[in-house]
Amino acid sequence: MPGIKIIAQNKKAHFNYFLSDFTECGIALRGTEIKSLRVHACSITDSYVVIRNGEAEIINMHINPYDQGNIFNHDPLRTRKLLLHKKQIKWFEEKVTRGGFTIVATKVYFSKGKCKVEIALAKGKKMYDKRETIKKRDIERRMKEGE
Repeated sequence: MPGIKIIAQNKKAHFNYFLSDFTECGIALRGTEIKSLRVHACSITDSYVVIRNGEAEIINMHINPYDQGNIFNHDPLRTRKLLLHKKQIKWFEEKVTRGGFTIVATKVYFSKGKCKVEIALAKGKKMYDKRETIKKRDIERRMKEGE
């Protein structure tokens, strides 16, 4: 996609969950966090989204402290607010409470100079589903090698 620079991806989420309803949202950053993101110092492997007091928050998103920062550097694992419309937050909240879904971050990227987070509804996979995923991936790999 033109104009998009990917910072971090959560490949583990695609293996551990059935993902649906991908949504792009902004993120409220503080101080030197944006500078750290520009040098790809971010990890969203264990991150997830919770909805508290009508606001979506991302937990366990790790942004390394900025190397050239000073005493005003941020806490790497602090809870950050996601910027979504109220209607979207209510929709996600309903899916989580009634549908048994969780919300995970799948991608962090820059779009037109702004930092964005892609979140998705996730339903946990059972062990046999994961084995099926591994089997499909191996078959596709063999097909590519055979070409």
